[in-house]
Amino acid sequence: MKGTEDSTPHDSTPLESAAFAAEPDESLVRRVCAGETACFELLMRRHNERIYRTVRAVLGDDADAEDVMQQAYVSAYQHLDGFEGRARFSTWLTRIAINEAYARLRKRRRTPLIDDATPPWDEGGAIADEPQASGPTPEQIAARIEMHALLERAVDTLSTPNRMVFVLRSIEGLSTAETAACLDISEEAVKTRLHRANEALRLWLAEQMGGAVQDAFRFYRPRCDAVVRRVMTRVVH
Repeated sequence: MKGTEDSTPHDSTPLESAAFAAEPDESLVRRVCAGETACFELLMRRHNERIYRTVRAVLGDDADAEDVMQQAYVSAYQHLDGFEGRARFSTWLTRIAINEAYARLRKRRRTPLIDDATPPWDEGGAIADEPQASGPTPEQIAARIEMHALLERAVDTLSTPNRMVFVLRSIEGLSTAETAACLDISEEAVKTRLHRANEALRLWLAEQMGGAVQDAFRFYRPRCDAVVRRVMTRVVH
């Protein structure tokens, strides 16, 4: 979890020593399964932003996204001993979150796009205030906030399949192969959907956003802490 309590994204934590920071996800999973439940908190903090962005891409709603995130983490925790390392932990976790998001959509009487016949844990599956960093003028900060809001509104206009690919590839920075694995589609489908998303968003919007694309849908520390706290309360008995 990076940053300060009020304004930075979620990847710095008091739990995280240098040793913990360097420890692979798979090693932390083994420690959780061995009884070191606190290590699950670090796993959540490492992946909170990706999971939030992915779930929100499906649901298009902040409150629902946080609720589904929590359920996804609980499901992952409950089935952690079934994680065998055939896929990366981040991919396994993302698939669980996607399936939980589509389960929420089913409650809204919408048709899911991912076949959930196989459980996702089977490896075979209100926005925080903008931080006021030192340096920029109030006008620059206001312009940046406005640009982020414009990007988020534009992304929300995409179809769900295209929006999910755009979020994972362009915002979250996953490779084509990683995105395909997370969504259980072909790499060619990823490329096609990304092209369609970029066309829908228009080239001028992408050019205006520039590096700000990486700052869309940030999951800042207070919200991260709240999700972690609620999940740990549910999984620790």
